Amino acid sequence: MDTCALMKYEACIGLETHVMQKTATKMFCGCKNEYGAEPNTNICPVCLGYPGALPVLNAKAIELCCKAGLLLGCAINPHSKWDRKNYFYPDMSKNYQITQADQPLCIGGQVTAEVGGELRTFTLERIHQEENAAKNTHLSGASLIDYNRAGTALLEIVSDPCMHSADDALAYMTALKLIMQYGGISNCDLEKGHMRSDVNISVRPAGQEKLGEKVEIKNMNSFSFIVDAINYEIDRQIDVIENGGVVVQETRGYDPDRGETFSQRTKENAHDYRYFPEPDLLPVELSAEQIEKWSSELPELPSRRRERYVSELGLPDYDARVLTADKTTSDFFDAACHKTKQYKLVSNYLMGKVASLVTEKGIAVDQSRLTAEMLAQIADLAAGGTVSSSAANELIEILFTEGGDPHAIIEAKGMVQVNDDSALETWADEAIAENAKAVADYKSGNAASINALMGYVMKQSRGKANPPAVIAMLKKKLM
Repeated sequence: MDTCALMKYEACIGLETHVMQKTATKMFCGCKNEYGAEPNTNICPVCLGYPGALPVLNAKAIELCCKAGLLLGCAINPHSKWDRKNYFYPDMSKNYQITQADQPLCIGGQVTAEVGGELRTFTLERIHQEENAAKNTHLSGASLIDYNRAGTALLEIVSDPCMHSADDALAYMTALKLIMQYGGISNCDLEKGHMRSDVNISVRPAGQEKLGEKVEIKNMNSFSFIVDAINYEIDRQIDVIENGGVVVQETRGYDPDRGETFSQRTKENAHDYRYFPEPDLLPVELSAEQIEKWSSELPELPSRRRERYVSELGLPDYDARVLTADKTTSDFFDAACHKTKQYKLVSNYLMGKVASLVTEKGIAVDQSRLTAEMLAQIADLAAGGTVSSSAANELIEILFTEGGDPHAIIEAKGMVQVNDDSALETWADEAIAENAKAVADYKSGNAASINALMGYVMKQSRGKANPPAVIAMLKKKLM
């Protein structure tokens, strides 16, 4: 797209993000909320919508929805109600979805995220509670439906059309995902469909207040695909307008293989769903005391945790951002720091060797045999000079895959670092005797040549010599 054409228009983007909540059972029945079960085994007359089967409210889902709202600065509605959203599609066998239309649980709110090095605040319209639909799998000539997911607790976070680029949307989704994970609301596992977004996109001439005609891209569960789809759709809409056409309100899909959106159907309006109050459920009444109790139980959010790592633990801002970008890693770091004061060493190990092992082995650190207490012990051993940095990394790998006692392993494998002056002096004398050129270069002013002598000592000691002590000994000998 021509840069001049892009500058003539402003994109307006809003997201409707569906987050599956961490509840043991479904929203309105006692069926398990369980990923990976045999298809159509966690079902009952309620979630299948059999005549006469009545829904029963899941109190935990209401709590999680309200806590999500409190984490995002929403006003909690003391009186909210349920509505039926009517539509005919096999993913909801009763032909309607129980949701909230005009009186949601949470109103307003915001998400603050960093975009291009600057903090941006994206406003929310609402968060409402609803039930999930079934999972459809489309094959050649047939469609398969798994109702295990139907009826699971789902909250929908609706933003205002306040984003203006794919970068804005990516920053918003990344921040939202972290808040939901840290808050214990959802695992937000994209591959398991825990977090999906409908993306609403419109363009308007720069400076115009009225929004353009919006297009909705449904059920996007990949951040990278959302970014690509937004960029493509902005270009497509501008191209339509520039060529004298009119953008029509519609639902479109995204084809990741072609990198293009495609028309699916004309967009429905609210009246098409024939919303009406759900007759089988009472409204939700929340007291000020209940809301205050939930507010007092809110966990530390990633932004506050980053600040704490820098101000209280003395970590660089870079470390704090890397560690808090993944809740599992951050929790592991916190647990280790309760056992040691070597905060920077623990951070280095988690960002370095441990991160490499997580990628290589394909398992999260908390699923490995390495514990936070073990990592704390390794940091103390390294800081005290008992093991070298290379031995510490070797020890981490052994414990990650096999487990065990760090002290027993370093003794059994002879990993204890040598600090004894007499041993170091012997190796230093050998290095000087066997490397005349390096000695001459060092005495001629080439300070870097001491590294050759250092390498000789480390080879002779099989890596056990304490590097700083070796350097000190060599410099003493070469004075």
